[in-house]
Amino acid sequence: MPEAANLPYAYRLSAPNSPKSPRVCRDAIAALLQANDLHDLADTAKLLVSEAVTNVNQHTNTQLIHIDTLVRDRIATIAVRDGSPDRHPYPRDAKPDEEGGRGLFLMRELAYAWGVTWENGLRPTGKHIWFELR
Repeated sequence: MPEAANLPYAYRLSAPNSPKSPRVCRDAIAALLQANDLHDLADTAKLLVSEAVTNVNQHTNTQLIHIDTLVRDRIATIAVRDGSPDRHPYPRDAKPDEEGGRGLFLMRELAYAWGVTWENGLRPTGKHIWFELR
């Protein structure tokens, strides 16, 4: 039988798509990682979750945001899911005086891996922006 510390643990957080959700979601995911003894990943996770949830809030009209987190072997995989298939997120080069536009650039630079996964094939009903921290 495997040790309990080696088992994967899956969590789901749902939040309304509102301007308050980035803060609530980042704090909840940080607490989840700390409870799983992944203190060293919590600050990076807070930043990236906040950026991903902010993108959903600013660029979609989806009603709910879901965050799925899988914790296993000192690795956290976090997916921010929305119900809006319309926009394809991509990193861009923000101008130095711009207040936003760096979220996916930060994800690309700080995460071990990241990507976008579409739900339901040729007629997508939403997407996941996911990243892995180690």
